Amino acid sequence: MSALESQMPPVKFAETNGVRLAYYEVGPRKGVPVIFCHGFPELAFSWRHQLKAFEAAGRWAIAPDQRGYGLTGGPKDVGAYDLAHLMDDLVGLLDHLGVEKAIFCGHDWGGIVVWQMPLYHPDRVAGVIGLNTPFMARAPADPIEIMRRRFGKDMYIVHFQTPGEADAVLDADVAKAMNFFMRRPLDSEPPASGGLSADATAADGESAFALIKILQAYDPAFDPRETFLTADEMAAFVESFERTGFTGGINWYRNFTRNWRAAEDVEEKVRVPSLMVMAEKDAVLPPSAADGMEAYVSDLEKVLIPGSGHWTQQEKPQEVNKVILDWLDRRFPT
Repeated sequence: MSALESQMPPVKFAETNGVRLAYYEVGPRKGVPVIFCHGFPELAFSWRHQLKAFEAAGRWAIAPDQRGYGLTGGPKDVGAYDLAHLMDDLVGLLDHLGVEKAIFCGHDWGGIVVWQMPLYHPDRVAGVIGLNTPFMARAPADPIEIMRRRFGKDMYIVHFQTPGEADAVLDADVAKAMNFFMRRPLDSEPPASGGLSADATAADGESAFALIKILQAYDPAFDPRETFLTADEMAAFVESFERTGFTGGINWYRNFTRNWRAAEDVEEKVRVPSLMVMAEKDAVLPPSAADGMEAYVSDLEKVLIPGSGHWTQQEKPQEVNKVILDWLDRRFPT
């Protein structure tokens, strides 16, 4: 039995918005459910620790493999991975479950999606939990052009705009890619103070966050960082991405400009109870990225998880579970 089969509830499917959405569900179907939304390059499996904790607490929770990932898959059209489609998938999941409103919890790219849900679908959102990913106001110009000027052409989000290139490098050795991603930060690393939303910039003639170039030179045998996954857990990620490839997830990034244009007239106000869980050592989404969120989120609590890098729900599951369940018990008691 694989780690996915042994650590996750049985997979279920919802026909929604043109995709067959795979999801995993725990707890009694009562109260307001929490929908856990993963990021890149992850799966519903990334929330295995939270699903176990919610089941033990008698809380209703659902974690989908989102469009382009895992057992869900998705179309080839890049435009089918914009925020409108990603949000409509979640609304369709609620319709499938017969649920009026849910609390949406998102990490990494999933965090971008869940912070947009109350702007576009306020009648379906009871609350929002951002994990590492803060609410980000609409950029004053095309975000890809801003990142290109600031971080250079090899910065991974900018590089992802070129069809096929980054995909081919990641797909060529999935085990190597996942070993690169799924690591804890070094204890010697200081708390994060830079990143995409802070003060990092590219050096002259170089690009910041040149993921693909770094990955091409990477050798897991010489990586001093610890992994937080067991061998079986790593195999679950590797086997899934070897089957699907990375293009579906990368297509989310290829819609930054389209999403930016679509949001021109959207009021940026989140008016539901919200929780922002920050990770001390996330180098790309540091705690400082959440500064100023209060201007956009009227009912906000912030909590810091010390010592965690980017993969917080997997690196520090007990701490994350305690923070989220405590907040839910206060704001959404069963």
